[in-house]
Amino acid sequence: MSEATQDSVEEQQFLRDDWYGEEITGRHYVRCDFREVDLSEAVTRNSVFTDCVFGNVRFNASRHTDSAFTGCAFKRCNFFDAEFTGCKLVGATFSECELRPLRVTGGDWSFAGLAGADLRAVTFQGVRMREADLTGANCGGAVFADVDLSGATLHAVKLSRAELRGSDLSALDPLNAELAGAIVSPEQAAVLVTSLGLRVRA
Repeated sequence: MSEATQDSVEEQQFLRDDWYGEEITGRHYVRCDFREVDLSEAVTRNSVFTDCVFGNVRFNASRHTDSAFTGCAFKRCNFFDAEFTGCKLVGATFSECELRPLRVTGGDWSFAGLAGADLRAVTFQGVRMREADLTGANCGGAVFADVDLSGATLHAVKLSRAELRGSDLSALDPLNAELAGAIVSPEQAAVLVTSLGLRVRA
């Protein structure tokens, strides 16, 4: 992802703007406030949002490629059918957001705050989520494939029927998570068994 951007906007407020279907390429927004903005079916490419606040923003069916939303706060936003590909959301926080269905491919979501989020049936594929906060998140039926969850906060996370193969589960305490029906590889199973203090012998 290129950090070089064409336009830079700092500390501006956007209130009830209609950006439906807009293509946002090579822009940089710093500490901006987006309130009730319609970004449905919008497309961002190589754009950077730094320390911005999004309140009641509609991201429905939006597509984001090689963009960054670092340190951004999302409050009561709707991400229905949104896609993020190769994007950086390091330190982003989500509160009272509609995140289903959401598809994330590649990129870096380390330190993201998703505590208590409803992530049922969402897809994270090949994403870095180091030290992300998934405390109490409902990830039933979700896909976390080849995801780096090292150091993540996973207390009381619900992963029933989730696809977890290829992901780093070293931070997961099976005694403090719901794992019924979750799909893991033999190697991951060994990690989980070890975390329970058990030893496997042939």
